[in-house]
Amino acid sequence: MRVLVAGWPSFLHGEATAGDVLAMEAVRRGLAEAGVECDLAWSPVFRPGGLELDRADPASYTHLVFACGPLHGPQIEELHRRYARCTRVAVGVSVIDPDDPAVAGFDAVLARDAPAEAPRRDLAALPATPSVPVVGVVLAPGQPEYGGRRLHDRIQRELTDWLAARECARLPLDTRLDPRDWRLFGTAAELESALRRLDLVVTTRLHGLVLALKNGVPALAVDPVGGGAKVAAQARAWSWPAVVTVPEPRRGEPLLDPAELDRWWEWALSPEGAARAPAAAADGAVIGELLDVLGAR
Repeated sequence: MRVLVAGWPSFLHGEATAGDVLAMEAVRRGLAEAGVECDLAWSPVFRPGGLELDRADPASYTHLVFACGPLHGPQIEELHRRYARCTRVAVGVSVIDPDDPAVAGFDAVLARDAPAEAPRRDLAALPATPSVPVVGVVLAPGQPEYGGRRLHDRIQRELTDWLAARECARLPLDTRLDPRDWRLFGTAAELESALRRLDLVVTTRLHGLVLALKNGVPALAVDPVGGGAKVAAQARAWSWPAVVTVPEPRRGEPLLDPAELDRWWEWALSPEGAARAPAAAADGAVIGELLDVLGAR
């Protein structure tokens, strides 16, 4: 017996959700524990270099198992034609119409939900996954006031490309407040409550740095202005070392050094970095100075 495990993440024009991928992995683990040889098929868009459906020779498999998602549509019907010689089983799927050719083509269907059947718990709940750092990403807008020194677009592109390769849970956050938009925070308390639950903040924005440190969360800050500006100044004010500044750009050369980012990433996520994050309010002396200027004390 040799099994090919497929799902919606296997199709070039499909969709890879966390639930789909976990369900496929649950099937793979179950088969492996039973001593059954199996392969997983992946879309080349989602997992480049993996086994593609078009390269999975039907003659090499005795069974096809389709895991998770709804059973409908021409892509699943094509699986029945391509793997017609295999025993085909669907597991952990949703059946909307039992007479749909996409459903009827399977030799057996172990549905998570189907008409007139008791529901089963979804397969995505089976595999245990490791914890990874939860990282808030707070990026600054263009800030045209810096004129020719502003490097925001290039730095954001290089920083996010680097960040995409880190194994972490990335949460885009915005310091803009707008109670009319459910995607934004309505109050500063909402934003800070989210920040307190993070392991790290990666930011090109002054208040991304300040609010992270205020709440005791390490930050990896990148100043998006050539030569450094307010982000670097705030890092100095807080005596916070994990800040990257870039020189004036040279044609054709990257602005950021991945090795430097890697180094600060490791430091900020280390016990030393966590202990260094101050979790304190800013120095209130400037308020006293303001009161003196106003003659209010």
